[in-house]
Amino acid sequence: MQHFIELLRGKGELIEISEYVNPELEITEIVDRLSKSNTNKALLFTNNGTSFPLLINAFGTEQRIAYALHANSLYEVEENIQSLFQILKPPKTIKDKWSLILKLAKIGSYMPKFIKRKGKCQQVVHFNPDLNILPILKCWPHDGGKFITLPLVHTKDAIDGKRNVGMYRMQVFSNNTTGMHWHIHKTGALHFDEYKKQGKKIPVAVCLGGDPVYTYCATAPLPEGIDEYILAGLLRKKKVKLVRCLTQNIEVPEDADIVIEGYIDPNEPLANEGPFGDHTGFYSLTGLYPIFHITAITHKKDAIYPATIVGIPPQEDYGFIKASERIFLQFLKNTLLPEIIDMRMPAYGVAHNLVLTQIKPRYPQHAAKVAHALWGIGQMMLNKILIITNEPIDLPEKLFKKIITLESWADRIQLSFGPLDVLEHSGLKPTEGGKMFFDAVFNHSTQFTENMNIENIVFSYKPIYTNFLSYGILILFVEPEFDVFKHSIFNELKQINRKEVRVFLVDKNLEGLDWSYIAWHFMANFDPSVDFNIIENKILIFNGSIKINNQRITPNTTISNKETIDIIDKKWSSLLPLSFIKSPSLILKKLNYGDGYLASLNKNESNHNSELKK
Repeated sequence: MQHFIELLRGKGELIEISEYVNPELEITEIVDRLSKSNTNKALLFTNNGTSFPLLINAFGTEQRIAYALHANSLYEVEENIQSLFQILKPPKTIKDKWSLILKLAKIGSYMPKFIKRKGKCQQVVHFNPDLNILPILKCWPHDGGKFITLPLVHTKDAIDGKRNVGMYRMQVFSNNTTGMHWHIHKTGALHFDEYKKQGKKIPVAVCLGGDPVYTYCATAPLPEGIDEYILAGLLRKKKVKLVRCLTQNIEVPEDADIVIEGYIDPNEPLANEGPFGDHTGFYSLTGLYPIFHITAITHKKDAIYPATIVGIPPQEDYGFIKASERIFLQFLKNTLLPEIIDMRMPAYGVAHNLVLTQIKPRYPQHAAKVAHALWGIGQMMLNKILIITNEPIDLPEKLFKKIITLESWADRIQLSFGPLDVLEHSGLKPTEGGKMFFDAVFNHSTQFTENMNIENIVFSYKPIYTNFLSYGILILFVEPEFDVFKHSIFNELKQINRKEVRVFLVDKNLEGLDWSYIAWHFMANFDPSVDFNIIENKILIFNGSIKINNQRITPNTTISNKETIDIIDKKWSSLLPLSFIKSPSLILKKLNYGDGYLASLNKNESNHNSELKK
């Protein structure tokens, strides 16, 4: 971590802040301004009320995440992964065989190794652990408390002992307990279930810092049972050295900055955790999760505390998403789906809401075959909207403009139903909902509208009668619970002399915002299984507006409060050597309904009562 900080400093990618900044809300407000600006830098807060400097936004650009992965660019990372698959091609000559043996031996030297001594991470030991020694953030005003946001959570399978390293937020409950936010789809939750069946406590070790490649690997969507430290060794071309914890039978990287040791008792009642301003840009709801009991805290003498914030995109987590996009594209191309050419996850799609895939199709419905395959692979099962095309997708807007000019969409859309992210709030059931696949494969028989001058299309989302109606598209900015079928405009839609009319309903408060915010908000509030309708084979209605009713609980967006904004406004010039950046929350606060973490049209109804009704 120290070397990484020096690298960022030398590259002009780091700003050090020596004036006191409160880890409660204030650090978030500063990071949010930078992550949404053209001055996106990593930040090191050396005066935060503790003896640990706090590093944040270190992975917040493609360039910085590439540095974290021991490369100069993500393209270089892709090439390194591709070269591994080239090695595995069958050798043709004796010389090729010897070369393969040497290369495999080299790869073998990258495998993790246990060493029988104390590690650097154990230079300082606290057997009476107190989390208050760490500068743990409270990120957003309605968060349930302080959260550890970049933890590398180590557990072992109760049956075969295989290690898993995952990243699960940890809400601080006391000086020696936290929550463990294990989603039902994640390996940590699987380990929890296995230990519960055996009636055993789960040894857990939580690492913070160390080689920054560890942090990425904890987020990587690896297949079940694959050790994250194998990937780390391959990426950094150097084995990960592991040492045993002092109070738990589990191993951690010897060069981690901080290690929090403890256990979870699966037979203990679950605790209420949350809310938390999450990577969807909305608060995730409260829920019941296991309690992590801390038995020791160890750390380096010069330890750095790493943290992140998530919220309305773009945020630092997009760096992790981008790295996974490029790395696992190579795995897909070279193993399961060789027809895939490229894959993109735009920031406004928050990883699971929108995925674009370019393929080389060979037969009719080839794109559909790929769609169903992708929905069955690992974390891609949580994807909600999937667009598959044979067009380049490095600039998604070009693809969108071409889709706009298609004469018909209805025969290109396929719906499905399946698992969705725990953080998904648009569906009628938790962790379940609709999925939409759009076949954007074009060929010589593809029919477009007569208005083919797509370069004149401007993404300037006003109520678009003049700009897009000639392409059969209408975007309506509406009140919550707007019912298009009961409005007079529905009859007007029927009278439009077109083969198809595509109507998008979006929240009225999005009007005037950048189109990427509109796309993000729309997809977050759109469930294809209930919010998509085709009327009379002509009118396609996509309802991504806010729903505030008895069927769905809709959380509010992650916005800083006025008090915090005012504090940072006053301290800005003394904190940062940058021109003043206005708070994004001032622009985006209009997206919220009510003052709580849940959206409400009734200001007299508490958020607590609203959730109880659900």
